[in-house]
Amino acid sequence: MENKGTTFDVLIIGGGLAGLTAAIHLQKTGISVVLIEKNTYPKHKVCGEYVSNEVLPYLRFLGINVFDCGAKKINRLQVSSAKSQLISADLPLGGFGISRYALDEALFLKAKEEGVHMVQDTVVQVQFLDEKFTVDTKENGRYKAKITIGAYGKRTNLDVSLNRTFIKNKSPYLAVKTHVKGDFPDDVVALHNFEGGYCGVSKVEDDSINVCYITNLAAFKKYKDIEEFQQQVLYKNNHIKTIFENTTPVFDIPLTISQISFDRKPPVEEHMIMCGDSAGMIHPLCGNGMSMAIRSAQIASELILDYFKHTISRSTLEVSYAKAWNQNFKNRLKVGHFVSKLFNNSTLSETALITLKKMPFLMPFIIKQTHGKPMLVK
Repeated sequence: MENKGTTFDVLIIGGGLAGLTAAIHLQKTGISVVLIEKNTYPKHKVCGEYVSNEVLPYLRFLGINVFDCGAKKINRLQVSSAKSQLISADLPLGGFGISRYALDEALFLKAKEEGVHMVQDTVVQVQFLDEKFTVDTKENGRYKAKITIGAYGKRTNLDVSLNRTFIKNKSPYLAVKTHVKGDFPDDVVALHNFEGGYCGVSKVEDDSINVCYITNLAAFKKYKDIEEFQQQVLYKNNHIKTIFENTTPVFDIPLTISQISFDRKPPVEEHMIMCGDSAGMIHPLCGNGMSMAIRSAQIASELILDYFKHTISRSTLEVSYAKAWNQNFKNRLKVGHFVSKLFNNSTLSETALITLKKMPFLMPFIIKQTHGKPMLVK
């Protein structure tokens, strides 16, 4: 049992990509950090598992080499329509494929090495009073901190207690992920559309192939199970059918997650700095949510360090973070919404693929709209 009222400089709720990278960054620069995560490491998560190379300089700064973890270098993109029409393009910056299982574990071990205080628990309440946060957990009592980062993912009961607007709206999306073994190019990330959704495919470490798709929950419920839905809906795209019929499952059963929200979320909530999916999600069709989570943690960490150096006030920290978050991600999210709507309409998606085939220079331009520049460290 932790001592009630244990005080740290920064408390981070959630130990995914954003939470772990922020913890490492802050702790290695002399800030005392406690990170509270409800799950154990390592753990598979529903995720596309493609990451843009824009994060590599920052990960090197944190002491993480993803290629030592077995990450696959990716430099080509394939996109297909629901009717199996296919186009290919080079990725302007490139990226890599790595599972959340491997990357989260590497970051977790690095955080422990740096001295981050790790707590496995669930946060039940956050209060801000007299320039300090008081955070109550289910098992380990109370913690206090000057700064709190919310990096706990897509949605939790904490969003309800914070009365966040998006949590009041039901989301129609369901995501399914599995790993399979078989033939697939190491250097390709593929985005295959089907009626009502899209499927991402890319290699990760150990030559596993990550297959992750998102669909409308109402459409999914018309079928008795995942297997029937895949055969009746996904298999209409020949590229998806080929992958499923010529590979061997690694997981006993696929992982699923529902109630995925792409609604706008404030980057700062009740003085809490929100990072990763807690601050906003890009449609998986644009395939770059992992780098967004890492980038948001870097932005937050650098501003928090300025706060502890007494060069900015709390109010300036909050305003600056919200501004920087919007500058980095607002346009990405808009493009993600537009592209998702385009490919969810079968007629428009077929027309778009024909247009892109005739004007291939458009593909790199669109890709750049959902990716950032290499993340230089101050």
